[in-house]
Formats: sequence, C-alpha cells, structure tokens
Amino acid sequence: MDNILPVFYILAAASFILAIKWMNSPATARRGVFVGEAGMLLAVVGTLLRYEVVEYKWIVIAFLLGSAIGVPLAYLMPMTAVPQRTAISHAFGALASALIGTAEYFAHSPHGFRMAALILETLLGFLTFTASLMAFGKLQEILPTRPITYKGQNFVNLILFTLAAVIGIALIISPEQRWMFPIFMVLSLIFGVLLIIPIGGADMPTVIALLNSYAGLSASAMGFALDNKLLIIAGALDGSSGLILAIIMCKAMNRSFTNVLFGAFGQVQTKAAKTEARPVRSASAEEAAEMLDAARSVIIIPGYGMAVAQAQHKLRELFDSLSKRGIDVRFAIHPVAGRMPGHMNVLLAEADVPYDKLIEMEEINPEFPNADVALVIGANDVVNPAAKNDKSSPISGMPILEAYRARTVMIIKRGMSAGFAGIDNELYYMDHTLMLFGDAKAFVGSICKELSASK
Repeated sequence: MDNILPVFYILAAASFILAIKWMNSPATARRGVFVGEAGMLLAVVGTLLRYEVVEYKWIVIAFLLGSAIGVPLAYLMPMTAVPQRTAISHAFGALASALIGTAEYFAHSPHGFRMAALILETLLGFLTFTASLMAFGKLQEILPTRPITYKGQNFVNLILFTLAAVIGIALIISPEQRWMFPIFMVLSLIFGVLLIIPIGGADMPTVIALLNSYAGLSASAMGFALDNKLLIIAGALDGSSGLILAIIMCKAMNRSFTNVLFGAFGQVQTKAAKTEARPVRSASAEEAAEMLDAARSVIIIPGYGMAVAQAQHKLRELFDSLSKRGIDVRFAIHPVAGRMPGHMNVLLAEADVPYDKLIEMEEINPEFPNADVALVIGANDVVNPAAKNDKSSPISGMPILEAYRARTVMIIKRGMSAGFAGIDNELYYMDHTLMLFGDAKAFVGSICKELSASK
C-alpha cells in the first residue's frame, strides 16, 4: 500500500492541474470537470486506503448522507442560484477543514511548524465558514444586499483580527494552553461575519473568488498539519486560482482588494437612486423584431436580469432565428456580469450557445461602433456610460461594455430601477436607445414569434 498511495496522489494532483487548465476555456471546460472529478475520486480512494483508517462504518454513513443531500442539490438547483450554492459549498468545505484542525489539536496537541499550520488552517477555516454564510445570505437576499456599516467598523475588525492572531501565536508557543483555543475559534467566527456585512451586492463576484481562495489556503495548511502532500497541492491550487480570479474581478471593476473589503461598494446612493423624470423611448416586440431583422450585426449583452428570467433558452432561439437570416450575432461577456465569475458563460452554455460566439469585453468593445443593434438583456452597471463620463460616480473608472457606441441600443428590462451600484443608467436616456419593458424571457419569446411570422 505504501507504494500504491503515492501513485494515486500523483495522478490526482496531475488531474487537478489539468482540470484547472482545461476549465480556462469553454471549449474544454467539460473535459476539465470530468478530469477533476476523476482526480478527486483517486484522492478519496487513496486516502481511505491509508493506515489511519480503522473503521469504515461511519465513513459509509457519511458518504450516503452526503450523497443524499448533494445529488438532489445538483439536479434541482436552478442556474440563478449557483452563486448561492457556491457560497454555501465554500462554507461547508471551510468548516470541515476547521473542524479537522480542531480535532487534530485536541487529539494530538502538535508542536512547532505543525501547530503553526494548524492555527492558520483553523483561523482561515472558521472565518471563511461564517463569511461564506453571510455571502450566501446576501445572495439569497435573506440578509440585506446593501452594505451594513457603522462608525469605526474597520477599527473594530482590525482589533478583532489582531486578538485572534495574538491568541493563535500564543497557542503556537504554548499548545498546552487549551483554554485559549475556544476563544480563538469564537473570534475567528465573529471576524468572518464582520468581514462580509459591510460589502455590497456589487462586489459579490469578487467576494466569492476571495472566499474560494481562503478555503483553498485553509486546506493547504491542513495538508501541512496532517502531513498530507495531496492536500497541500490541491489547497494551493484552489487558493492561488481563487486569488488570481479575485484579481481579475477587481481589475474588471477598477477596484483594489482594500476597496472591496472596506469600501462598502454597492450601497444605494439615496440621491442618485431616485430616478429622474426624464423621457425615454420605448418600443414593442414587433418594432424590435423589425429592427433586428433589418440589422446585419447584432451584439447581445446578457446580465443578471437574464438569469432571473431564465431567458437563456429563448436567447438561443433568437440567435438561431437571426443567424438563419445571415445576421452576425455575438454575445458580449463582462467579467462581473451576474453574481459570480463566469455566470453568463455558464447560463449561455446551458442553452448550447456556440462557444465561439461568447466574446470577452476587451475583444468585443472595438466592435460596437460597427454593430447595428446592441441588445441588452438584464444588464445594468456593466453598460452604464457613467463609468466613463462621471468621475463622481461610484462606478467611475470601471471598465464597461461600450454598448452606447452601437447604432441602436435596445434594453429589455422590467422597469427603470437602478442596478447593484444604486445609480441611474445614462444609457436609458440616450437618443438611440429603446427601452423594451417586460420580462426578459417573455419579451424575447415575443420577438422570436414576430420574426417567425415575418418569414
């Protein structure tokens, strides 16, 4: 067994690396998922064959219970709730890591480097657990999506984290002081709550990526504490990929980590949120269909409103209808559209929209001046020209999809409400913009019917 286990772990580690590489592209993402699952199976089987396992009864019971919860969750979870499911997965994974560290401490009282790794593991695990629960609550709208702030908040958070760190260092120096460990646990749990409540809904994509990084780092530290090399590798991959993704998200919003963690972005601006009584031009489904039928180039911009309305399959129908007419149709993808990284890509892939039609922001922006129609479906802040034109705006400097440069802009939206940033969208009032008021799925379906009738 001592000869077989390293082979299992090496194959599993290689599978994780390849999975991340292949999931970098929509064309190979499915392959990446399968390889990652195979690698995890090898890791689990290899771990269960280790000499430490002396009783399989409870492992089998846990496996059956986990499967009974996980399988229905995977099949029944709507795509709009994937961000929430991701957050709750981070919470449970981090809690598992923290509880394993707690059990290891009270069972074996490690010293030196292993104790330092265990303290880091439990600190990150417990704070990620409660932070992920808070993120889940905000995404599910159980908790207020707006930032919850109070005077001296950052100072309180700093003091709390410092206390947890000091107690952690004291435990590393004197592991036998077991009475301090429960205090360390409670401080870590409270810090996780206070870390997330001042963060608004607009920053949730970045928060999810950061929590993914924290959970990975906790798992990697657990690998050092348990002397498990595969955990070290897998945790490091998870932690580094989450951090890189968070950096990409911050760049996409023109924000730094300190802005995300302490800036309270996403708070509704009372003054700006009051929609001005300004005239807008609206159109019917029949008029929208006529304009699309006459176009040669159409760029579709999906947003969270599309996800809520579950309009991706109707969008695929619209794509097919326009493509059959020889119209060039592409989808413009903003990195933070939706509520988690890649949210729009996943939804459109679910509807079998061709991968090569999903164009990233940097590549599609130069194409907008040549587009006859830019069709915005449920997107708001990511197409707001205020990011470029208004230096006082909360989203000033944020890279946007430059839909306003198209010859005609059509926006499907239920009403004139503001987006996550809580500000009015200048695009709604431009001369070449038409508002298509209604449910995204129903309105796109009506456009498709009009196009079919005009054949």
